[in-house]
Amino acid sequence: MAHDFAQEFYFRMREAATGRLSRDAKRILEKAKTQKSRPFDTGRDPQTAGQTLDGVLKEFRWEAQLAEADLFNRWAELVGQQNADNSQPETLVGGVLTIRCKSTAWATQLRLMQTILLEKVTEAHPDLEIKSLKLLGPDAPSWKKGPRSVPGRGPRDTYG
Repeated sequence: MAHDFAQEFYFRMREAATGRLSRDAKRILEKAKTQKSRPFDTGRDPQTAGQTLDGVLKEFRWEAQLAEADLFNRWAELVGQQNADNSQPETLVGGVLTIRCKSTAWATQLRLMQTILLEKVTEAHPDLEIKSLKLLGPDAPSWKKGPRSVPGRGPRDTYG
């Protein structure tokens, strides 16, 4: 029995690494296709569309991506309309939600509210496991023109 488990594990890992089915997996699939179905067999009951979609989501591991998209789409509901008008979530990587603000003043304001925002976001989406927020101001435009440049005084906070 342990040998069968180890062999099955090996085949699955090889399939995942190469993206191809092994000969044994192909044979099993062909056998499953050629088996005749019988009425009133187990597993023949109709399923709802929701059950089918849940199965597809679990099989392809899309739950996290859908939860992230839901968070980005419901941003105004979670943080309030005024905050949402002046900020937008950009990325969620490694439990860190990066939020881009329209001005440095709004980035500072949201930093003061960071614990409240983090509580609301984790309450709405606990499965995303968001550990911290990274609040950024607007990107400053580049003043460089041409392939070469001389170091200047650096960026200034005059854009927001």
